Amino acid sequence: MQMTDDTSPWLIVGLGNPGPEYAANRHNVGFMVADLIAERMRAKFKVHKSRALVVEGRLGGPGPAGRRVVVAKPMSFMNLSGGPTAALRDFYKVPVERIVAVHDELDIDFGQLRLKLGGGDNGHNGLKSITKALGPDYCRVRFGIGRPPGRMQVADFVLKDFSSTERKELAFEVDRAADAVETLIVDGLERAQGTYNS
Repeated sequence: MQMTDDTSPWLIVGLGNPGPEYAANRHNVGFMVADLIAERMRAKFKVHKSRALVVEGRLGGPGPAGRRVVVAKPMSFMNLSGGPTAALRDFYKVPVERIVAVHDELDIDFGQLRLKLGGGDNGHNGLKSITKALGPDYCRVRFGIGRPPGRMQVADFVLKDFSSTERKELAFEVDRAADAVETLIVDGLERAQGTYNS
């Protein structure tokens, strides 16, 4: 998975829903990670014709030492994320194995991460849309949010804000997820999995 040829950039797609009413939802943790990576690159998001907010820069060191990356937040709502992602892939000429989707994951406890290449969508509408547009062979950084309590519907749970207990840990966990993305891009998937797959 580690690639030294840096002619094409990596594309990091943080998944979420646009709009202030969704900003702190569990479903928007991909946006939170994308925001932090952009902040680390000291870059501001700009509107791109692909219906996404985009920032370009380098991760893993300044100048040629760093990997070229494009960080994107699709502005199309979660279940239509595939359209903007495919448009960005075409615009920046990114091979599918250099695309990293960062998303919330119900089947992993809060505070846990899993990185993988390919696989199913596990009922996640954002992944379903991206897989339909790209095929399954892109990287995923799965951010655990746990299962809904009691009889709460999944749709209600993911569109709720993190609990007050979770919010105490959230900044740390988002920081860790951003580190995991950077490790994946700079050091390769196996190294990142060894470090972050809890």
